[in-house]
Amino acid sequence: MGTRDPRFDVYIGKSAEFAQPILAHIREVVHAACPDVEETIKWGFPNFSYSGGILCSMASFKAHCSFGFWLAREVLGDDMSDEAMGQFGRVSSIKELPSKAVLTRYIKKAMKLNEAGVKASRPAAQAGAKRAALVVPPELAKALARQPAVKKQFDAMSPSHRREYCEWIADAKKPETRERRLLKAIEQIAEGKSQNWKYETRSS
Repeated sequence: MGTRDPRFDVYIGKSAEFAQPILAHIREVVHAACPDVEETIKWGFPNFSYSGGILCSMASFKAHCSFGFWLAREVLGDDMSDEAMGQFGRVSSIKELPSKAVLTRYIKKAMKLNEAGVKASRPAAQAGAKRAALVVPPELAKALARQPAVKKQFDAMSPSHRREYCEWIADAKKPETRERRLLKAIEQIAEGKSQNWKYETRSS
């Protein structure tokens, strides 16, 4: 039998109203396709694990959700999108996801890959290429420049945690919202916390 992590309920409940049915739908499709899946929070967002490895993950942002597979290229091939953290673009409604039948097929393919111990691979043409530089919102860049100690903390964070802060601030539509998020980001970065630190797995 699989497991359900209560932190998923917290994460979904704190997500934007439009995102809640999307995340709940993804969760149920994954469990239906893979009854032995295990839920956990890694890197601040919900992950589904199976047979000793991450199967897929989902996340919500201010205006969209994302869903993707750990072995994305092996599962989706040329069908994957690079628009967001997941491989299905910026999802703002359940209709924008593939059908339940298609998602189930992808999930079962990912299950077989995990069972076989397949590791994620990169295209040969990109093997020696450097990752594209993270685009830091101007407001955040200026604030960090004014506070070297905080900038040092930010630079020491993992790429995924830095990206969380950048997307969170960049997604704000209103100036006052962006300013509020910027102040909160600086406060948390100074404490060495990720943007979604409340949901992260803590060591016992």
